[in-house]
Amino acid sequence: MSFPLLTATAALPAIGAIVTAAVPAAQRTAAKWLALFFSLGTLVLAGIVFVRFEPGGDRYQLTESHAWIADFGVRYELGVDGIGVALLALTALLIPFVILAGWHDADPSPSSQLRSSRGGPNETKPYRWRPTQGFFALILMVEAMVILSFEATDVFLFYILFEAMLIPMYFLIGGFGDRAHAGTDENAAAQRSYAAVKFLLYNLAGGLIMLAAVIGLYVVAGSFSLSEIAEARANGSLEMASSTERWLFLGFFFAFAVKAPLWPLHTWLPNAMGEATTPVAVLITAVVDKVGTFAMLRFCLQLFPEASKWATPVVLVLALISIIYGALLAVGQRDIKRLIAYASISHFGFIVLGIFAMTSQGQSGATLYMVNHGLSTAALMLVAGFLITRRGSRLIADYGGVQKVAPVLAGTFLVGGLATLSLPGLAPFVSEFLVLVGAFSAYPVVGVIATLGIVLAALYVLVLYQRTMTGPVGEKIGGMPDLRVRELAVALPLIAVLIFLGVFPKPLTEVVNPAVQHTMQDVQKKDPQPEVEAAK
Repeated sequence: MSFPLLTATAALPAIGAIVTAAVPAAQRTAAKWLALFFSLGTLVLAGIVFVRFEPGGDRYQLTESHAWIADFGVRYELGVDGIGVALLALTALLIPFVILAGWHDADPSPSSQLRSSRGGPNETKPYRWRPTQGFFALILMVEAMVILSFEATDVFLFYILFEAMLIPMYFLIGGFGDRAHAGTDENAAAQRSYAAVKFLLYNLAGGLIMLAAVIGLYVVAGSFSLSEIAEARANGSLEMASSTERWLFLGFFFAFAVKAPLWPLHTWLPNAMGEATTPVAVLITAVVDKVGTFAMLRFCLQLFPEASKWATPVVLVLALISIIYGALLAVGQRDIKRLIAYASISHFGFIVLGIFAMTSQGQSGATLYMVNHGLSTAALMLVAGFLITRRGSRLIADYGGVQKVAPVLAGTFLVGGLATLSLPGLAPFVSEFLVLVGAFSAYPVVGVIATLGIVLAALYVLVLYQRTMTGPVGEKIGGMPDLRVRELAVALPLIAVLIFLGVFPKPLTEVVNPAVQHTMQDVQKKDPQPEVEAAK
């Protein structure tokens, strides 16, 4: 038997979570280093997966298949295509930076240590509650589940992972809040609890509807295996009535649209990102939410091709609303983290637009957008988190003149912002350009309207930079320190990757494009041919 590389890539962070959680309470620093070690080990394994993947080979590679729940036809089946490999690599790359950025976010305050002792404030009993260990263990557990969801080719296995990742995310949002929250500790805890519950309820609702669709799919197809269902479709042994396929598609799509998130199912995201710590906010939008858009490509289009084409007009309208609505709300935000959250809603609109444009350029661009949005949002949000930690406020009005006292911080913030608005030369430009080309070639009016999102992105990013970084030095800004070594170790590699993929995207495109061609074959679509007027 060959080495189960895909299982190992997901199992390593899961083992790391258990080991980190078991570290003694007093050894917080050891827990941090262990979490970082396991995340770097996962990155190495993900790199091996990326190198071993052959773009011109089989659709799903490095496959594993074992019986799991035989009575119900459920198997432990794994395999990666080009899209899954790209997102697996993104996840493994970002987690070490998330851990480094949150190095001190879960350290207990002196007051919490005193409250934890059973005797009283003057007692010297050992501190028994282990928030630091729990924080990093939960991050590693989320990484394991997300990676496995990108590898799962059994629909039921994917559903289990799709739902299970909500549990550690709920505790990360509700248990480890943003320390820059304005107001009393009680008010901050209440809002954090509200955001966590809202996140959980929205995603559970989507998951329950998806469960009904998963059961319906098994009743119709007799299998949960993507490969078996595809083979049955190819040889004509599986035929779905149009109404059945459409209902099943809606069940899957609703859950994925909540996770993505797509308007009007987006309202949980600003609350969750605003109340969570900055690294957890990055984990939400740059890693976990990608599962939703990835699943649209892998499951909606592959399992329900006719229903996907039937729903395309409505989905394109929802994507356009997300693009414009998210960007407009970002322009009017006073909170830095909520601004980035609404910008992400706009960007997810672009991703969904590229997927349902049903063109190879659009879907390649959408996949690249998932990767590049993860990188650019991580860079911008993490540097914004360093800024917020220094000032102790998320409000834009509390800043001004930062570039005069912390030029490196301001410079990295600017590059992250320029990547967010898709400046040429940075990675998101390539993906956004492909999405718009793909959309315009199939739906010119949709493509034209979507370009308004680019204009609005320039507005909210540049206004944010102007108000926080330029002008007179604001109150409590004068003594602000510049980025430290640990923070530079987070920001500079992300910026380097954004620049590299902006000028040389080939390592991603040559992996993604064959997988996109398979998806185009699933939905039986071909790229529109340009109309060239004959020379007279």
